[in-house]
Amino acid sequence: MKFSHSLLVLAMSAAVALPAAAQEAPSPLSFNVGAVSEYRYRGISQTRLKPALQGGIDYADASGFYIGTWASTIKWIKDGGGDSDAEIDVYGGYKTEVAPGLTMDVGLLQYYYPSHKLGVSPNTLEVYGALSFGPVTAKYSHSTSNLFGFADSKGSGYLDVTASFDLGDGLMLSPHVGHQKVRRNSAFSYTDYSLTLSKDFSGLVASAAIIGTDADGYVGPNGKDLGKARLVVGLKKTF
Repeated sequence: MKFSHSLLVLAMSAAVALPAAAQEAPSPLSFNVGAVSEYRYRGISQTRLKPALQGGIDYADASGFYIGTWASTIKWIKDGGGDSDAEIDVYGGYKTEVAPGLTMDVGLLQYYYPSHKLGVSPNTLEVYGALSFGPVTAKYSHSTSNLFGFADSKGSGYLDVTASFDLGDGLMLSPHVGHQKVRRNSAFSYTDYSLTLSKDFSGLVASAAIIGTDADGYVGPNGKDLGKARLVVGLKKTF
């Protein structure tokens, strides 16, 4: 934890020193750990509709630059014949206000699946840009590599719009809609949507979300539709 201290000294004829007034400044470093009833990414279950453990570390500098890493347990690599049970994300970027109330966020995000052993690497690099105004954020992510193991899919894109409405008393309501275009694999392109209600209990956030897609081609080894609308609940602690 990083602290800043101020010391006020009033010089009078007897040179009396007053006690120091220490004030804690926000730390640029934060951590989060959590669990979800299933890990959904862009509407598709990454865990065969099963629970996942997750966690991350973020560093946000006062200048607007930030870096971070995040990880989750997964099942889809092994379901596809590979040998990885984890997703590790590493990202960095720059966020700043470009006009009153308008915030820009640009960066790079690397998805890494250690020891995946798949024929086409699922490791994916995306460049992204986002604009936020009030409660609404519009974001576009563009893959500079193949996308999550799809052959010849470099240049795929994901466009989404998300809003966050503060309902008071720690409650947030977040509607979302997005569209994933898988280049040269159009049968796997789809639209996803979600509506999330969360409650912050002094840093412990509980959430419940309805998440679904119109995807047809994402089916698990058990024959279950991985993009079908379902209720996903989670707990996350940030510190």
